[in-house]
Amino acid sequence: MTAVELRDAATVLILRDGEPDAEGDALEVFMLRRNLNSDFVGGAYVFPGGAVDPEDRFDDLEAVCEGRTDLDASARLGIERGGLAFWVAAIRESFEEAGVLLAYHADGEVIRLDDDETVERFARHRTAVDTKARRLVEICDEERLRLAVGSIWYFGHWITPEGSPRRYDTRFFVTGAPPAQTPLHDDHEVIANLWVRPKEALARHGEGTYEMLPPTIASLRAVARFPTAAEALAAATEIVDVPTIQPRVILLEGGGARIVLPGDPEYGEGYTGDDPLGHWPTITERSRNALRVQDGAGMLGERP
Repeated sequence: MTAVELRDAATVLILRDGEPDAEGDALEVFMLRRNLNSDFVGGAYVFPGGAVDPEDRFDDLEAVCEGRTDLDASARLGIERGGLAFWVAAIRESFEEAGVLLAYHADGEVIRLDDDETVERFARHRTAVDTKARRLVEICDEERLRLAVGSIWYFGHWITPEGSPRRYDTRFFVTGAPPAQTPLHDDHEVIANLWVRPKEALARHGEGTYEMLPPTIASLRAVARFPTAAEALAAATEIVDVPTIQPRVILLEGGGARIVLPGDPEYGEGYTGDDPLGHWPTITERSRNALRVQDGAGMLGERP
């Protein structure tokens, strides 16, 4: 079996409050649907995120970051150095994929994207960052912005199982939606966007209308415990330890495969060798084979 490179990645859940439902729950989360023709998890419902790019890793990050140093960020992730790049990648991906920029003006106010001139200017910035023509930190320097890393909280860590055609070491973050910004999608990597109650998204997944991977399901279950965004974010600030969760692939006799998670009886078997047919479970197979996702274990604690 040829080893697949394990790439660092960052994903961010953006939360807001909508109209309360009959139970008084108002929490909504922003989600995107990946392009159906994507060669990786095509059609899946996801949160903004992606690989940590080389452009996210420069030594000048602290100059444009507010509320967190690289030393603090690295300690939170349990790595020696370079942790701040994960926060920067999460912000960059939310800007590229959803048009949401988590940043402050020089006066400390969250940037507003609600007038025509600003929207047009930052649309150009977004294209430049997305095409790698410019780094996000360069945009921040030009616009006198500081990235809001201090209001983004780390709460989940998932590693793609061995046997996948692509593997990511992904850190999950959570933050509040900035006011006066309207999320959208890029019509390239993602084809739709929506605000949805976590419980509703989970119900649609159970019905088979929303295809989602285990980390997405677990993250939704974690935030679904809270009736408001403020309560979910308050819980995130209290997290001390974040467990690493790495599913494993079990190849089945007669062909096919299924995913198992820590705690499943077969988890110790792990990846059982090369698959001569090159079979990798479809999104539907992965979703149905991972219904027993850890219920947000270690992620945002218990709902009060």
